[in-house]
Parts: sequence; structure tokens; C-alpha cells
Amino acid sequence: MSEQSLPEDTRGGYADELPEYAERVLEVAEGIPPGRVMTYGDVAEWLEEGGPRQVGRVMALYGGSVPWWRVVRADGVLLPGHELTALDHYRTEGTALKEASRAAQGHLPRLDMKRARWDGGADSGAHT
Repeated sequence: MSEQSLPEDTRGGYADELPEYAERVLEVAEGIPPGRVMTYGDVAEWLEEGGPRQVGRVMALYGGSVPWWRVVRADGVLLPGHELTALDHYRTEGTALKEASRAAQGHLPRLDMKRARWDGGADSGAHT
């Protein structure tokens, strides 16, 4: 078969199918209650598979259809390039934030990981 006769998308049905691991990561992200967050590592630990980088990759590729702002970096820094969108979600949901200090004027707040982090348990309310 010549290159010219190949269909445009040679991946078949794969474009619509998520890898099983990605489905599981997205399912965890969907289950995080409003006002709470899990780190990339927390999600991997919850699934007992992969690590923070694998979870981050799944979120980067497929996370747009789930509440992606609830899967975060362990240091509480907002996702680069998506800070303002995420901040809007955090404020709407009542997610605990640490406001930037006066010395860091113009800088965005960080997540208050001690108060916002969710362990996957029954507690589903935002901490204030």
C-alpha cells in the first residue's frame, strides 16, 4: 500500500479510547470533592500504580474533561499557564489558599495543602 492511499488517521478507533490507566486517573480526579485537592502523587498512591509523572501526563493529555484543578503539585503552586483559571475555580469552590505575602506582591496565592488536601475518605467538605 502506498503512502498516498493510507487513511489520514491510521490509529483506527484508538483516538476515542482512553488507556485503562488514564480512565482510572480521570475517575479519581472526578471523585475529588469541590474545595479539596489531591497531588499527582496522591492519585498514583490511591491507584497503587504509576507515579506523579504518569498522573501528570494523563492529566496533561486527557484532563480537560474533568476538574483538573483538583489534581495539583505537592508544593501548592498553581499550574503554570492555567493559574488564573484554576484560581477562579478554587475561589468559587472555597478551596483553602495561602495568600501571597506583601513581599511577594503581584504573586499568586498557593494552595494551603494542609487544609485543602483530600485523602479520599468520607470527608467531602471544603476546609475553611
